[in-house]
Amino acid sequence: MNRKTLVLPAVAGLLTPVLAACGGSDSGSKSGDAIVVGTTDRFTATSDAPAPLDPAYAYDVGTWNILRQTVQTLMAQPKGEGDPIPDAAESCSFTDSGSERYACKLRDGLKFASGDPVTAQDVKFSIERALRIKADSGVSALLNTIDTIETQGDREVIFHLKTADATFPYKLSTPVAGIINPKDYQKDKLRDGFEVDGSGPYTFQADVSGNAMTNATFTKNPSYKGSVTVNNDKVELRSFSDADAMGAAIDKGDIDVMTRTMSPAQIQKLDAGSDDKADLVDMPGLEIRYLAFNTNAPTVKSKAVRQAMAQLIDRAALVSKVYGTQAEPLYSLVPATVTGHSNSFFNKYGNPSVAKAKDLLTQAGITTPVKLTLHYTTDHYGSATKKEFEVLQQQLNNSGLFDVSIQGHPWETFRPAERKGQYDVYGMGWFPDFPDADNFLAPFLDKDNFLGSPYSNGTIQHTLIPQSRREANRLNAAKSLTQIQDTVADDVPVLPLWQGKQYVAARDDITGVAYALNSSSTLQLWELSRGVSG
Repeated sequence: MNRKTLVLPAVAGLLTPVLAACGGSDSGSKSGDAIVVGTTDRFTATSDAPAPLDPAYAYDVGTWNILRQTVQTLMAQPKGEGDPIPDAAESCSFTDSGSERYACKLRDGLKFASGDPVTAQDVKFSIERALRIKADSGVSALLNTIDTIETQGDREVIFHLKTADATFPYKLSTPVAGIINPKDYQKDKLRDGFEVDGSGPYTFQADVSGNAMTNATFTKNPSYKGSVTVNNDKVELRSFSDADAMGAAIDKGDIDVMTRTMSPAQIQKLDAGSDDKADLVDMPGLEIRYLAFNTNAPTVKSKAVRQAMAQLIDRAALVSKVYGTQAEPLYSLVPATVTGHSNSFFNKYGNPSVAKAKDLLTQAGITTPVKLTLHYTTDHYGSATKKEFEVLQQQLNNSGLFDVSIQGHPWETFRPAERKGQYDVYGMGWFPDFPDADNFLAPFLDKDNFLGSPYSNGTIQHTLIPQSRREANRLNAAKSLTQIQDTVADDVPVLPLWQGKQYVAARDDITGVAYALNSSSTLQLWELSRGVSG
């Protein structure tokens, strides 16, 4: 049997006061047979990133997928669509009309897996710690609207914000706001290595070889109290060198589930029903890919060079040649399915045109061909990334206006080099922290941005982003959001390329697969269980 299940994407709605959802950890498989999940994500501890799993540092989809199973947050994203729901909290809401005071009450009897009680003071410690450390990953910027944190007794936490932020409940659902035990984490220093402790649905144990984690075991946490029901006793996460190795493992029965990142060829094979060992589940996703620019670098400091690239790149041809039906061209940082999206790049540049690109460069006095190197990561976004950059190189070079070379790098060296400004132009992906347009704009454009980009626009940072965050009804934020996207299309500090679907493959005795990923590509391992084959 080869089934395909479509799950509708989550979309941002009204951010209103919320009460606790039902759920708990008292159900699940009693078989004791661990469900084994494969991934091509690589987890390494290096001199540049010695603490990959510390909530105050981690900021990529792979490490967040570990933390979301283990480190509990006040709020959580629902398994379907809708606003965040309380998890460690019993209830949370804005208590003023200006979205500047947000109060949460913890669940009664909440405990860390160690047995220590979880208190409001632990919440305050955890979030203030992330802000104090301010890791160079940029993750603490998610919390930058916090002014002060107040506690009242052991169960009440009150956040006083610097400015109105209707997206704040979503931010409290991200791992950087995860609640950790002060006994396990120092207040001003990252926790090196691969240990993680919290009050989430699972406890965690890593198998490590050298500086890399090869296998992770998630064991159901009997002390967990929260919004989800845990449907299994144990899950193992195995890291593979590439998609082919992961595919061979599911065919042999060594793993039960394949997650990111499968190759386009694997997905096509499964979609055609020609693999009787695994079933494919596909669902809309909010993953985007883009080129980013070090706007201080001499090669791309002129806006005209960046605009010319935007004028030349043929997104439809790129998607067709590399990803087929698994992706769609994207003309903004904000995906087309998210409230507030605008086709700003298409509105400005229209269809690809060599003549228009040449005019842009000529008017700016740029000598052609412009010599550039495009950098990409070889092992973080899947095996198709190399082909994608070969197509980009061909498109730019065929214009006669550019002389482009490409270079691939492993993620463990690529990401630190990018943050240090060593690449003029480089390819990145983005899996949203939460499904709101703000999270596709502010992380790239606000102060202390995720990329460490030198690009800064005062109107965006000081007027438009704050304006958009004042609107609890996200439809009312559309004017500010559109203006931000139009400015990005004109200045081109980043160049969006495509928006992708997401896929999971599983052997046919595994149930709950349709909810194993939410729209933000968050693994929800607790949804998986073992049923009956056939």
